[in-house]
Amino acid sequence: MPSAKTKARQKSVPINNKAAVAAFLASIGREVRRHRAKRGMTRKQLAQASETSERYLAQIESGAGNPSASVIRAVARALEIPAIALLPESGARGAILDLIAQVPDRDLPELGKLIAARVAHANGADRAQRIALVGLRGAGKSTLGQMLAQHLGWPFIELDRVVEQEYGASIPDLVEMAGTATFRRHERSALERVVAANDAAVITTAGGIVADVETYALLLRRTHTIWIKARPEEHMSRVMAQGDFRPMAANREAKGAMADLVAILEARRADYARAEAQIDTAGASAEQSFAELLRIVTRLTGHEGAAATPRSRGEGWVSGIRRLLGPTE
Repeated sequence: MPSAKTKARQKSVPINNKAAVAAFLASIGREVRRHRAKRGMTRKQLAQASETSERYLAQIESGAGNPSASVIRAVARALEIPAIALLPESGARGAILDLIAQVPDRDLPELGKLIAARVAHANGADRAQRIALVGLRGAGKSTLGQMLAQHLGWPFIELDRVVEQEYGASIPDLVEMAGTATFRRHERSALERVVAANDAAVITTAGGIVADVETYALLLRRTHTIWIKARPEEHMSRVMAQGDFRPMAANREAKGAMADLVAILEARRADYARAEAQIDTAGASAEQSFAELLRIVTRLTGHEGAAATPRSRGEGWVSGIRRLLGPTE
């Protein structure tokens, strides 16, 4: 039975405390913005998918709106996440998050690795000699992935291409005709088959694979995952060299596209950082980044063939991309 002191303390905090309500609504707004950016969705796209007014959605994201349970459910379904993911956490999970919030930013990567190692141990993870490269489009995943696979003599597997072969249509067409949820299901199925069929392979993934918690967890458990990253300006220049602006296709104006790219990168940064290792390709040539990749792969897999660094051609990223893409009209 609660003591008199406990009852007094409970009564001293009004249920409708304005500051607490404001903080609660601001938290919902932050989660909506974060999950939207993580998926590369514009506010207009989310408004259409959730059948919510774009103006009202802007109010929710700013913390000024007070969404009903039905609106939260509609927005969460459009984002393909549980509705509870948009609410302040409670229970044991919330207590853990409260503890993590007290950890300095500089210690978070190490804490993430400890948690990942614990989860991997619990699940009996078998990564074999599978290397998966993750990161935003334009980071250099395909260029480095093909170079690595050729050097080691391993299969080079682009997960998006596997999905396209299975579905019989391009990824944009699949998403337009069947929706993002269907694409994510195909993506997870493709990853499961690739892992089952290959003990050694170099796998590249779509940048948005981190948006699906289960698929990304599978990738982290069953592959040696490496985050390939770069500065936003370099991401953009390489995307332009490829002629493919996904996931910024909804905003082709240069300034707006760059803002979208930065928002997407920030929303995904914590998830990308869960990888076992990372390579920053900023300011480095393709060959320099490849040499670093080989050192990391040797450390992660112990594969002797990865230890021999190839002769450097001093190739830049744009020329490397164009060489791998082959001749164009």
